[in-house]
Amino acid sequence: MLKMKSLAKVYRTEMVETYALRDFHLEVKQGEFVAVTGPSGSGKTTFLTIAGLLEAFSSGSYELDGVDVSRMNDDARSKIRNQKIGFVFQAFNLIPDLNVLDNIEVPLRYRGMGAAERKKRASDALARVGLSARAKHYPAELSGGQQQRVAIARALAGEPKLLLADEPTGNLDSQMARSVMELLEELHRDGATIVMVTHDPQLAARAQRNVHVIDGQVVDIAAELALDPALFQGQRARVD
Repeated sequence: MLKMKSLAKVYRTEMVETYALRDFHLEVKQGEFVAVTGPSGSGKTTFLTIAGLLEAFSSGSYELDGVDVSRMNDDARSKIRNQKIGFVFQAFNLIPDLNVLDNIEVPLRYRGMGAAERKKRASDALARVGLSARAKHYPAELSGGQQQRVAIARALAGEPKLLLADEPTGNLDSQMARSVMELLEELHRDGATIVMVTHDPQLAARAQRNVHVIDGQVVDIAAELALDPALFQGQRARVD
């Protein structure tokens, strides 16, 4: 589904090279639910933007759904992103002047999809997240948890191969966060492939697999703990 090998992302200025990712290896199989954790500045967000084809990488290889995206131009990457990837952001990223149904339809318009098909997909996705009764409401009329459910519905309407969630519960209280996490777990049981970046170790523990990133690299938590138990106590303190 998703395969990164020896991936690097370097930000360069006239005097300094900064590695956001280096020798980054990760494979996510179809139908997995993977949580990506790590302290602030570890490279999690850079990984997610590269995985979502929102940012180019400096070296290495990246295959998405069996397709090598390394040499694609911007138009080709945009097409794959629109057709194969769904995004759920911490800040919801809903358009305030559009109602819920129209918000869900927006990405489908970029595909050139007909109005009837757009409406059906949006309505079906909204029903799936339990918000059919809110179709004509505007984002400001919804709670944070409801807005995040709309964002998930917007991603699902495109029938993505891969769902990328960036701190999907970060702006929610504990009850709303639990509701959104339960929805993601339900989608995973139904066969969705999900990669979720989170600072919350309790949420990460509910995913099928946990990948830990430190200094731009994936680390083996068990091996690192065996070598230096204090290391991850410190990292966890920074995450919590």
